[in-house]
Amino acid sequence: MGQPTHAQNDPDWWRSAVIYQVYVRSFADGDGDGTGDLAGVRSRLPYLAELGVDALWFNPWYLSPMKDGGYDVADYRAVDPAFGTLAEAEKLIAEARELGIRTIVDIVPNHVSDRHPWFRAALAAGPGSPERELFHFRPGRGPDGELPPNDWPSQFAGSTEPVWTRLPDGDWYLHLFTPEQPDLNWAHPAVRQEHEDILRFWFERGVAGVRIDSAALLAKDPDLPDLAARPEPHPFVDRDELHDVYRSWRRVADEYGGVFVGEVWLPDTERFARYLRPDELHTAFNFSFLSCPWEAARLRASIEATLAEHAPVGAPATWVLCNHDVTRTVTRYGREDTAFDFATKTFGTPTDLALGTRRARAAALLSLALPGSVYLYQGEELGLPEAEIPVDRVQDPMYFRSGGTDPGRDGCRVPLPWAAGLPYAGFGSQEEPWLPQPADWPSYAVDRQRDDPHSVLTLYREAVAARPVFGDGPLTWLPASDGVLAFSRADGAICVVNLATTPARLPAHSRLLLSSGPLDDTGRLPQDTAAWLQA
Repeated sequence: MGQPTHAQNDPDWWRSAVIYQVYVRSFADGDGDGTGDLAGVRSRLPYLAELGVDALWFNPWYLSPMKDGGYDVADYRAVDPAFGTLAEAEKLIAEARELGIRTIVDIVPNHVSDRHPWFRAALAAGPGSPERELFHFRPGRGPDGELPPNDWPSQFAGSTEPVWTRLPDGDWYLHLFTPEQPDLNWAHPAVRQEHEDILRFWFERGVAGVRIDSAALLAKDPDLPDLAARPEPHPFVDRDELHDVYRSWRRVADEYGGVFVGEVWLPDTERFARYLRPDELHTAFNFSFLSCPWEAARLRASIEATLAEHAPVGAPATWVLCNHDVTRTVTRYGREDTAFDFATKTFGTPTDLALGTRRARAAALLSLALPGSVYLYQGEELGLPEAEIPVDRVQDPMYFRSGGTDPGRDGCRVPLPWAAGLPYAGFGSQEEPWLPQPADWPSYAVDRQRDDPHSVLTLYREAVAARPVFGDGPLTWLPASDGVLAFSRADGAICVVNLATTPARLPAHSRLLLSSGPLDDTGRLPQDTAAWLQA
């Protein structure tokens, strides 16, 4: 059985870890009700240990009405009954740790559910009450207050719906996402204190880290100005007062040896790096690499820019090909447009899955060879494609808020296939899972791939096990022909990726460590193939 590469007592484990993202609802069903749960995850911990990952990042497992996949939290200290209990979460954290796997939980600080006790109290208390000061309640504009307080856009791509909802008492409340997710007022000290207490609650239960959802959106300009007026700084993105929040969070994390990873979407690299100063967040997701097209020059530019923006603050980069919000890698790389943009997602986009799989295998070796930590979304190690969800089964609010033009994110959230010969591909359900599995899902099942030396799962297991050969040193680019990426790391470990249309000669080396596909008859690297070499 493979083992995670970082010892449990290594304080710098996060700087080069392989972290596996678990979307609990779709990972494994332990009680047979059609929804993945913590019992299902616990039953599959040996599989994750065999894969060799260092940590698990869990999407929100808290009590929630599930209006946005659990990112509408009603109670941060309770596990939703669909997933299990708090006691089961504690067992999962402990059992994973016994296998050398750490746990990272997801915190959603920008907003809560409209079923959260604070918001219910605010609704009951009425306009002008102290309870409403915890959120952004405002009177409307117009003669009768019938117009929203400002013109801010929804944060759901493609949505034309307003971010304000009016109550019968005349007040409007702000929600950058769905109406069921009211935004918190981070200028209020009670909001800050509550979240520090939540962090302590989970650190005391043994979690090693926290992922911060929508980390750059918390603070709002108290005047709530119209965006049409082009206010500077931006009224709700990347405001300076956010950094004081994260400095206070860092002090909490340091008490427990915990780490943070922030979801920070910012085009300004200098502004992005500010979140990674030594007294703020440890790491942040690297979205430029995730959304980069399969083009050698663009990938190299993304890698160079990422390393350059992290260097001044001494923070490690993170590398990710896919997550619970974006089109799966196999599908994206098999399309004419291999970049990712929410605005371009449409139903029925033609896809060459064989091509996408070949490229996704090569991209796996590329990302795992880069300096920093790597996030692996569940099912990527199986080569799963994006699933086409029948319109009458779509659940994602992004689809509904776009008027049906955006297919939503359900296609990358379909329950995993574990055993080809069992009902629902061994997901564990006795009834149909919450999202339908495509007819060909059994062909991707773990039991089909586990002993296949050429499977995507075998490639990932071998790559994760071999990854320490690259060490923790810097990246040095090597001479290469057009369309080829080649670089070396510590102790002469080399990664070569061929994106050109013709086979590429490999640099001088003593042995081939691993390749995403076979070399050609002359020992050259075919198109859309990657190799790890020992100099």
